[in-house]
Amino acid sequence: MIDQKEAISEKAVLIGVITQQQDETKSTEYLDELEFLTLTAGGVAVKRFVQKMERPNPKTFLGVGKLEEVRDYIESNNIGTAIFDDELSPAQLRNIEKVLDCKILDRTNLILDIFAQRAQTSSAKTQVELAQCQYLLPRLTRLWTHLDKQKGGIGMRGPGETEIETDRRIINDRIVLLKKKLKTIDKQMAVQRKNRGKMVRVALVGYTNVGKSTLMNVISKSDVFAENKLFATLDTTVRKVVIKNIPFLMTDTVGFIRKLPTQLVESFKSTLDEVREADLLLHVVDISHPNFEDHIASVNTILADIKCADKPTLMVFNKIDAYQYETIEEDDLITEKGKEHYTLQDWQKTWMNDYDVESIFISALNKDNLEDFKEKTYEEVKKIHIQRFPYNDFLYYEYKEEEE
Repeated sequence: MIDQKEAISEKAVLIGVITQQQDETKSTEYLDELEFLTLTAGGVAVKRFVQKMERPNPKTFLGVGKLEEVRDYIESNNIGTAIFDDELSPAQLRNIEKVLDCKILDRTNLILDIFAQRAQTSSAKTQVELAQCQYLLPRLTRLWTHLDKQKGGIGMRGPGETEIETDRRIINDRIVLLKKKLKTIDKQMAVQRKNRGKMVRVALVGYTNVGKSTLMNVISKSDVFAENKLFATLDTTVRKVVIKNIPFLMTDTVGFIRKLPTQLVESFKSTLDEVREADLLLHVVDISHPNFEDHIASVNTILADIKCADKPTLMVFNKIDAYQYETIEEDDLITEKGKEHYTLQDWQKTWMNDYDVESIFISALNKDNLEDFKEKTYEEVKKIHIQRFPYNDFLYYEYKEEEE
């Protein structure tokens, strides 16, 4: 009988840098996120290595001494993977592998791996494979290190180059094929979108793991996959929702993340088309996260990249049940009040009050303030609906939902 061994998480070390563009706080925050990504991918981070430098070393990312320190730790603790917080160039990857002699991943590769695990539909799988091929293409040379020791001379010229070129051609052909497949899928999705008629479309956008799918489940009474992990949603889900007397379509989209690989933004263009074609965006924010303002900025940057920054938006500050703040003792005259001491009421008086965009504080999990959220969404959808159907007396009579 075969022994059933429990799956052991892959042990990994995380590596980051502190530079002029990225101070210590930012570096720690990015590494926290990288640790969560590692956990989502099925690994466990056992140690972090951080080096202060003006800019990453173009040859080995870290300095030579630091890299040797990492190597010693990996060898003595039997670590199988080293994960770097930034995208490594093909040359850096090759040089680091020579020193560390273990599996090397960068942030991009890790995100691609999670996406590959999570992809369910043909569309998502095709998009992930395309991103992986585009990432792999310039990094092929490292796969053929076993040919390095071939001697030159008559009859021995370029066998390695030939194999690499063959692989390059195979991958290029695959990229062309995947792009064609995506075009076909795009056409099918465009037809689906057209068939939805002129109904108002609302898209949930936001950073990854802010509770978009949970909110979707609560509002549309559907059963979209939701989990406390990064990138739980890859496939776009569309559900019909009725609030009072207006029906509209709600879309759950893929979450964004800082340092999002360019290959992913490119290959996920068709998924982001749902955001482009939406009439109203619900920008969901995890207010319990200490760096939620950075998350908002990251999402706004990506929305600007796909030319969606000027769409009507409702800011939805989620997870108020998990929000915590530090308190200052009454007799403490030294500590200055900072953002970490803000209550939710304090936050509401800050830029959130001056913001051009309407905002609402909710907890999708505990269903706190859900009726206010529905009311605000209804008002925003109604504005668009009236413009689109000026002579329509709505499709349903107005009614109040009974509280459960």
